[in-house]
Amino acid sequence: MKADAFKIADGVYWVGVLDWDLRDYHGYTLDGTTYNCYLVFGEEKTALIDNTYPGSSAQLWARIYDAFSKEGKEPKIDVIIQNHIENDHSGCLAEFVKKFPDLDLYCSPKAVNGLISHVPALENFDMNVVKTGDTLDIGGKTFTFLEAPMLHWPDSMFTFLAQDGILFSNDAFGQHICASERYDTDISEDFLISHAQKFYANLITPSSPLVLRKLDEVVELGLLEKIKTIAPSHGQILTEPMKLINKYKEWASGECKDKVTFLYDTMHHSTQKMAHAMMEGLISEGIQVKSYFLHTDGRSDIVTDVLDSKAIFVGSPTMMNNPYPSLGDLMYYFNALSFKKTGYQKEAVVFGSKGWGGGANRKLTADLQGAGFEVVEQYDLTYIPTEEELLKCYEIGKEIGKKLKSE
Repeated sequence: MKADAFKIADGVYWVGVLDWDLRDYHGYTLDGTTYNCYLVFGEEKTALIDNTYPGSSAQLWARIYDAFSKEGKEPKIDVIIQNHIENDHSGCLAEFVKKFPDLDLYCSPKAVNGLISHVPALENFDMNVVKTGDTLDIGGKTFTFLEAPMLHWPDSMFTFLAQDGILFSNDAFGQHICASERYDTDISEDFLISHAQKFYANLITPSSPLVLRKLDEVVELGLLEKIKTIAPSHGQILTEPMKLINKYKEWASGECKDKVTFLYDTMHHSTQKMAHAMMEGLISEGIQVKSYFLHTDGRSDIVTDVLDSKAIFVGSPTMMNNPYPSLGDLMYYFNALSFKKTGYQKEAVVFGSKGWGGGANRKLTADLQGAGFEVVEQYDLTYIPTEEELLKCYEIGKEIGKKLKSE
């Protein structure tokens, strides 16, 4: 196939893959993504940073050949920098090793065994293991490596290109966006930030303390003021890097809006009526409300809004002494994400309709507490809510709203 490379600096090209059709990734929904790869031409060697999913390499090779053509050189990869072992970063590494058997491969210490597992052809391959502060000069282009474990896998690392001020940030600062434009400034800022927030909420949240420590380390190494561009592994290239760096600081430190996220399901609309009444109480106090109906809405969008919410309201009817089944998936996900690691303990309200003995509230309360939420209110009622009970729902929302605004 024919595909064009995109020049982002002298001798530096985006040669990634546009995946227009991907709709589910890491368990959350999206409308396509990119697997960003970067080709850097030095005076002595040419380096490729990461590669792509198995079966999607035709685009990558086409862009690589185009970049070599633009530089007036014969195609030859001398160095591969493997910032991450996951398949969307390493899936066609074997193709490059086969075509260029003398290439040098650079990775973090924790990547070695993982790369062999993902790419068995590397079992007897001599890898160059690099640690934070190590450098590589390919002739007028110097890379500095920075280990970034658990952002978001143990093997993850960043690579900084000194001469051009480009931080190849791996999955950090990424967004699952598939656009024909390459830069952040070419698309809506709100669209970019919302997708970066979704990426952070679903993939980075459990590592929030590490995000803050890594940002401090970048400052200590004197790199922050040198970063002119962030080139992540997914989404748009960031020409205004401080916008997302500051957002990461906010999300990692638990900064929240006066905002509540509702997530509920309903059997015969009683729990739904309770939710709507509680929303009105919150709205009366100027609280922003986001609502998700679990009949149709998915976990990945829910947790995106939970990330910067001070509280969540969780509603479920009781079915066979337990919450409605759709709540179970989300409770597992909350436990895995550990929002408490952002440094702010979010509050939770549990509510729902029951037929006789109940049980949903007790189970949801235990699950939410186990996931790090502080359950500040529980309310259930029998069958269909009366006007008096709906008024109580309104008052619960209003009182919680007042409390959140005072925090």
